Amino acid sequence: MQDCQLVFKSTSLHMMKHYVGLASLALLGGLCMSAQADEGSRAVSWDGMLYGYASSTNLRNDSVLNPGNHMAKLVQRSDTADARFNVKMESDSLQFTARPILLTQQTRNAFGDTNKSEGYLSQWQASWRTNETMALNGGRELLNWGPAQFRSPSNPFYFNNGRSNPMAELSGMDTLRLAWSPLVSTSVYVARLFDSGYGHSNPDPWSNSWLVKADWRGDDGAVGLALAKQEQQSLFVGLHAQRTVADAWLLYTEVGSYTLPNLLLSPADVNQPFIVEAESSRRTDELLGAAYTFENGQTLTTEYMHYDHGYNAAGGSAYFARVANAASAFPTGNSIPILSSALSYAPPLLGCDYLYLVWQTNLMESTGYTRVMFTHSLTDSSHELDGYSEYTVNPHLSIFGLATLASGSAQSEFSRLYEQMLTVGVKVALP
Repeated sequence: MQDCQLVFKSTSLHMMKHYVGLASLALLGGLCMSAQADEGSRAVSWDGMLYGYASSTNLRNDSVLNPGNHMAKLVQRSDTADARFNVKMESDSLQFTARPILLTQQTRNAFGDTNKSEGYLSQWQASWRTNETMALNGGRELLNWGPAQFRSPSNPFYFNNGRSNPMAELSGMDTLRLAWSPLVSTSVYVARLFDSGYGHSNPDPWSNSWLVKADWRGDDGAVGLALAKQEQQSLFVGLHAQRTVADAWLLYTEVGSYTLPNLLLSPADVNQPFIVEAESSRRTDELLGAAYTFENGQTLTTEYMHYDHGYNAAGGSAYFARVANAASAFPTGNSIPILSSALSYAPPLLGCDYLYLVWQTNLMESTGYTRVMFTHSLTDSSHELDGYSEYTVNPHLSIFGLATLASGSAQSEFSRLYEQMLTVGVKVALP
């Protein structure tokens, strides 16, 4: 018990020093901005959105990965109220932005209710432009890039970039970044990453890592290169490119070459056990996409992605065969460790090849918009249909809904845990 207390005190002290440093940087930015108020103009602005919504998930009764919901203990019903704000202060050479989040939520499943209330900074940044070409930024920054909708293989931090879920709130990475823009079309920056921001895991795989990002933008196209290095892992190399053709077409690609930590291997021979690699071999993921914008502003997007870290058909079948054997003996023998490994260490996507389709109405319509997303696994033929719709009652009040339908057997990727999900709610724009 004494050792645990010492570890807790040491960890708390480290976190305290870290966040005091970040808070000091934000305070310094504010003080500097105030000090320069007499020398140049200073502007302060803010806006926000209040959300209230209820969600329900229909779990699979015959799930082999999560028998009776005893392993994952997934939430089956939740009621949430949250407020998302954007604050901006700027002068001639200094800028401070912040995105505070306030949230209260009650979740329920067959095992009981849980209540949570919290407030945190999803993003914040203090920026000092030293001259026309150099800028120093520090804070919690959303390092998101690339045009891909389904997944972003060129991004080591946000592989799931949230674009397939309009309700998602991504938290930034705690960074210190030096940016150089010698031309309007060209920019390069070097960033020191302290950790993965709010709610990061412990240990944090991105603690004390580095990022170099270069971008070029032209009239009809853009290209970006990302190099990221973790302390205990091989170099990540990401590339994204896009080109507009005849105004209506957008063609793009994203590529990522990297390794994964603690990757669960699934040998095709089901008599062999799961193997967890401390670091996987280097593999390359590719995504190709095309988006067409109609004259009425609606868009149709098609993407194909090859995910080289996933399982092929034989590996996927062996994965579910091992899981099914463990589930048949649950909770006796080695069933719990096997199911736990299958849930915790499986790759972010189980398959190798995916087709993703998106249809979206015009975002500029005053009455709201609708987005329909269809994901199909070419590896196991399972698929998922998602639909989001938002209706604008007045300039401040909107009603929205998000529905998900998964199709496939209990031993397929998209239908292995749940069958349907539904979220309905309202949002209020401020001020």
